[in-house]
Amino acid sequence: MADDFNRQINEALGLDLADDVKVVQRGSGELSACFRVSDMAEAAVTAATRELAALLGARDISIDRRFCLLWFGMTLRPSGWSLPSAWDPLAGDYQAADGWIRLHTNAQHHREAALRVLNCDPDKARLTEVIADWKKNDLEDAVVNEGGAAAAMHSLAEWAHHPQGQQVHSEPLIAWHQSGYGPKLSGLRGRRVLDLTRILAGPVATRFLAGFGADVLRLDPPNWHEPALEPEVTLGKRRAGLDLHVVSDRQIFERLIAQADVLVHGYRPGALDRLGYDAETRQRLSPGLIEVSLNAYGWGGAWRERRGFDSLVQMSCGIADEGMRRAKDTKPVPLPVQALDHATGYLMAAAVLRALRHCQLTGERLSARLSLARTAALLVDGGVHDFHGSPINDTADDLCHDMETTSWGLAKRLKFPACVDGKLPEWPRPAGLLRIDDARW
Repeated sequence: MADDFNRQINEALGLDLADDVKVVQRGSGELSACFRVSDMAEAAVTAATRELAALLGARDISIDRRFCLLWFGMTLRPSGWSLPSAWDPLAGDYQAADGWIRLHTNAQHHREAALRVLNCDPDKARLTEVIADWKKNDLEDAVVNEGGAAAAMHSLAEWAHHPQGQQVHSEPLIAWHQSGYGPKLSGLRGRRVLDLTRILAGPVATRFLAGFGADVLRLDPPNWHEPALEPEVTLGKRRAGLDLHVVSDRQIFERLIAQADVLVHGYRPGALDRLGYDAETRQRLSPGLIEVSLNAYGWGGAWRERRGFDSLVQMSCGIADEGMRRAKDTKPVPLPVQALDHATGYLMAAAVLRALRHCQLTGERLSARLSLARTAALLVDGGVHDFHGSPINDTADDLCHDMETTSWGLAKRLKFPACVDGKLPEWPRPAGLLRIDDARW
């Protein structure tokens, strides 16, 4: 069922590295959506797992479709404690004078930016009243220009004719470029992966890599928190904190990057440059460094530096509008899971593994760029249909591994959907709080 997505992803990975990995597909399930989100989920997990098997010289992989769909949601089942809400009370969809707009206010500075623009107290009822007098595009521009995160809802047709929509569709699903040359690297185990990613695609990628042997070190700035997602995205990783505005921390960062094999980051174009670490500087610090990077709205066009998240991209590119139309609803209907984040995360992991495969054979170092909006285009191009599917059973006895001792308490973790030569991932560390480890390899 996912063959079309498999083909497009394999074409995007490119480099024609033949393998003879046998893929065994198991399980079934279909999330309720008017897009082929379940097929894309299975294809993305398959791509990362197949690349891993080819890198390791494994012969067989097994992919369970039901578990793929579950891993596109929350994978942890707390015992005696509960996860906080994934959303700030002010985040959500609002009816403007001429359509819908979504505010993303989970980060404090994004919340404050929206409130400054609207000149309003942090009260959702009052926000609803104030936003009703705004035109959606005017409010979107005002919030974005203030340093916040917002997205007006477009239809599929409107996005197809929008300059940024056209720009995104012209970009490859995975954009490759040469990083240089170096010694041939073999395998994944012990490969040093410096993780500069946050919500949510990048952490999904590095979680996968950590589960299959990479030494992943996540770095966060002071005061950054993801309370609802830290139990999901910190699994298997060491977690340190650095402030790149402080000289001593910059020196530590430069030592870390010099010793890294792979850098995974989600900084918008120009953000690392403004911190003094442009592409040339990164390569000087670590010649031949493999980089896989993520952006929200693509790498060209006027929106290339725009802040974005899965829920916002769904509004911009027509997914939420089409969901509303197909469901005959009166408000935006997004995908049942944050599929753009998760799918892009597994594609990022696949890109890291393909780059390592290429380096293992040739010594040539390659880097790759991906974006949430381009993954959305992959999904939309897969076709639209009437709603079908249903929630996936997440209470069956066969779902979970043994207990995991997280920083917040005991919990069960869903079994991973992929096996390589019969082996599941083995994460070396349970999920835990940010910034609790030393910033060193």
